[in-house]
Amino acid sequence: MEKILDKFLRYVSFDTASDPESETQPSTAKQLALLEILLGELRGMGITQAHLDSYGYVMASIPSNIDRDVPAVGFIAHVDTSPDAPGKNIRPQIFLDYDGKPILLNKDKELYLSPDEFPELLSYKGQTIITTDGTTLLGADDKAGVAAIMSAAEYLMEHPEVKHGPVMIAFTPDEEIGRGVAKFDVEKFGAQYAYTIDGGQIGEMEYENFNAAMARIHVQGRNIHPGYAKNKMINALIIATELNNMLPVGQRPEFTDHYEGFFHITSIRGSVEEAEMNYIIRDHDPEKFEQKKKLMQEITGFLNLKYNNCITLEMKDQYYNMRKQIEPHMHVVEKAVKAIRDAGITPRVHPIRGGTDGAQLSYRGLPCPNIFAGGHNFHGKMEYLPLESMEKASEVILRIIAEYAE
Repeated sequence: MEKILDKFLRYVSFDTASDPESETQPSTAKQLALLEILLGELRGMGITQAHLDSYGYVMASIPSNIDRDVPAVGFIAHVDTSPDAPGKNIRPQIFLDYDGKPILLNKDKELYLSPDEFPELLSYKGQTIITTDGTTLLGADDKAGVAAIMSAAEYLMEHPEVKHGPVMIAFTPDEEIGRGVAKFDVEKFGAQYAYTIDGGQIGEMEYENFNAAMARIHVQGRNIHPGYAKNKMINALIIATELNNMLPVGQRPEFTDHYEGFFHITSIRGSVEEAEMNYIIRDHDPEKFEQKKKLMQEITGFLNLKYNNCITLEMKDQYYNMRKQIEPHMHVVEKAVKAIRDAGITPRVHPIRGGTDGAQLSYRGLPCPNIFAGGHNFHGKMEYLPLESMEKASEVILRIIAEYAE
């Protein structure tokens, strides 16, 4: 078998950043280059039931080798990387036998990955750490998940003596911009239960996520020469700032944790004449989620009364907490927890402070919790991946397959 590290390094060499401004599916054609490679590799393993459709979904299946009915279990990872940081010309660095000291990422920039800032690094002393060179993200989100699935698939194909039921595999585009399963055909995929391999730290297993909404706010001001502006100018930037300051400070991402939700301003741009703001709104609790959306409506309504209807609010839901859909099928969680424990890992079951493709799939009838792929510090230049964590993710996949076969 090819080493999982070689797979990972090959996959991150592809620039696969998605584009939230694009209206195509997939949002960037460059994602297809890696998807086509994955399709070829699956077929090269002997997996004949593999194809790539026009929407950028690779789907493949490994038939059961057991003479009885076994539920079909699926494993899903996304190939795109976040547009929040550079994803081109990624130059990974490999540090063997990590000694617990700060890692020099970039000498010219004097940039270090230090346990003083990221104390979880100390958990990986003696292991192999893969980092960026300090100029791009790494792409472990989610190419570590892709590599883990591909490694597990290769193992099954090279070891026909391993008993398993039907195994379904999917690689998706555009997860990072919330459109990863927009065109995903659940029936065609064919799994009864599935797992996204898209989590972070080793041991993570998640079946709760945020309820999510986006808000786009347009403020129409009135620009007048400042020397003659009295009682005439309406400064859109001032109103935008006032709106943001009316939201509860304690409910910003930098002040929240665990089950606490937030309002997060992701962009603001404009001038005196007009301004536009974008927010994401998150909460695990559905009632608190609705309260947050209501507060946004009340604040914009108040400011419209104050400033003569100068604000337009567009708000829409993006996805919902999958817990409600998973709970009737808790065996999918129990099997994953057992597989993690049997791999010698302490399970870390906690809510995702984000979302996954699995949340939307769960609401479409495919229960789909999330499992670790091993990376840390996603979406930025300090991203890193302990090699042993990615190897364990692949082992957990094989153990889950065995759980269903039994």
